Amino acid sequence: MKPEVDAGARASDYAGGVIEFRIDRRSGVATYLQIVHQAKQAMRLGLLGPGDRLPTAREVVEATAVNPNTVLKAYRELEHEGLVEARRGLGTFVKKSLAVDAIDRKGPLRVQLVDWMGQAASSGLQVDDVDALYNDVRDEQYPIGEEKP
Repeated sequence: MKPEVDAGARASDYAGGVIEFRIDRRSGVATYLQIVHQAKQAMRLGLLGPGDRLPTAREVVEATAVNPNTVLKAYRELEHEGLVEARRGLGTFVKKSLAVDAIDRKGPLRVQLVDWMGQAASSGLQVDDVDALYNDVRDEQYPIGEEKP
């Protein structure tokens, strides 16, 4: 699901420019949590890996117009979770990968998902329809409180 983004609410000068923070001020989700979620998503997809630098707080502020303390709060949360480390004078760097081989950008599951999304679009499904269908199937496959091996 792509949230609607306020104009200019992006930050992408970091780790080779592979991540953009997109802030949706109307989502009801705290801005720092949006940054945390998007950084984790980039780690899961392998866009950010160990040793990669996240954008500086200043870069994020300039691109998204969020408060610097908000960015720092998000980075502290990621640090608390053991995912990144702050290096004084150098920036904030990814410590560990969340990437799983099964979601490799060229892996078979992603290829199948791209095909499925194309079929959904060709069938006339709107984004909200796709989200509803996905959430329904996800809830069937991953019941709340049960962990899949």
